[in-house]
Amino acid sequence: MRFCWKVIAAAAVLSMPVAGLAATCTMQAELSPQDREVLAVAAGRLAQAVAEQDLTGLKAALLPSEASAWDGISGAVQQAQALMQGGQIHLKDVFLLDATNQAAPADTEFFCSNPSGSLNITISMSNLPPGRYAMVLSEAVGAPLAGQLALILAWDSPAVEWRLAGLSVRAGAFDGHDGVWYWKRGRELATVDPWSAWYSYDVAHYLLLPSDLISSGNLEKLRQEQSQITPSPQSAFPLSIPDGDRTWKIDSLSLDASLRAPDLGVAYESTGVTDPAALRTEAITALTAFLKTQPGLRANFHGLWAYAVKDGKRSPVMELPMAKIP
Repeated sequence: MRFCWKVIAAAAVLSMPVAGLAATCTMQAELSPQDREVLAVAAGRLAQAVAEQDLTGLKAALLPSEASAWDGISGAVQQAQALMQGGQIHLKDVFLLDATNQAAPADTEFFCSNPSGSLNITISMSNLPPGRYAMVLSEAVGAPLAGQLALILAWDSPAVEWRLAGLSVRAGAFDGHDGVWYWKRGRELATVDPWSAWYSYDVAHYLLLPSDLISSGNLEKLRQEQSQITPSPQSAFPLSIPDGDRTWKIDSLSLDASLRAPDLGVAYESTGVTDPAALRTEAITALTAFLKTQPGLRANFHGLWAYAVKDGKRSPVMELPMAKIP
């Protein structure tokens, strides 16, 4: 039975049911020198293959039971090129994950803590078969987008080696600003511009998290701070915006990092036009009307994605930088 990995992280931490008590996590400092060296070498080789776009080598290193996931993994590798370009691969953290005592595949949580208890991280995986695994976090030091890489390794007993089982790649910075910068920005804006503050916290969470499989006490603190913002933008949806002879209905607003920039995705109810020019005009009009209600977003985010919603179907229309939205 194969297991599911989150290949490209979206913007939120996975919510997993608590798993069996058979799973354990050993952090890097507690690993034996031999385990640490073997994992560092295996992960370093794979991370370099990602940076060099060596799809042949990565496919050869893939765990056989994950063969059907190759299309998603190769797509993530290709997206990693821009994120890691101009940087040097640096190993950050290694987590050895032991689920050999599980009786069957299960949603599994690994609770990782250093000896002092000052660092607590939870790694969540769904439908995980019994076995030994590792998560290795690396970063592209010096890359403009500060690319982050989370590799999932699985111990292949027949081959007597660690094999690639999954990966997640995302930016660690937008426009030269990292997650800590956006976290501070969220705090600064909390009372003066709740909407910009809320989505600055979302950007911070995204940039500080190399994989959606990971959660931590620090990131929980971020979410707690965000939840104290009032009024919360989340309570405003669906949002009705009068605009001349019509009223726009905005279903949602969310971080959209697909262009490796701090964009926001606006999902609006479309009239159902299908002509490309008419659809574009409708989208621009909807975005313009929305920004009039929240002008502070112009100064704090790169642009807006327009998503037309009709009969429950959501379709991307276009992305526009803020300066190009009337």
